[in-house]
Amino acid sequence: MSERATTCSTSGIPLTEEGSTSFPCPGCGEPIGRSPRARNQGVVYVCPSCGFQGP
Repeated sequence: MSERATTCSTSGIPLTEEGSTSFPCPGCGEPIGRSPRARNQGVVYVCPSCGFQGP
């Protein structure tokens, strides 16, 4: 299993809230973190390693 992100990839806030998630980038496997707010608003994230963009 890959390592987990500790901060939101969009906003940089710590992933401590309920509803936060961490998952591997579909492009390269680098951990991506998403806060509940970023997820609910559909804010686009960009993987810092490969440039993959997702909702």
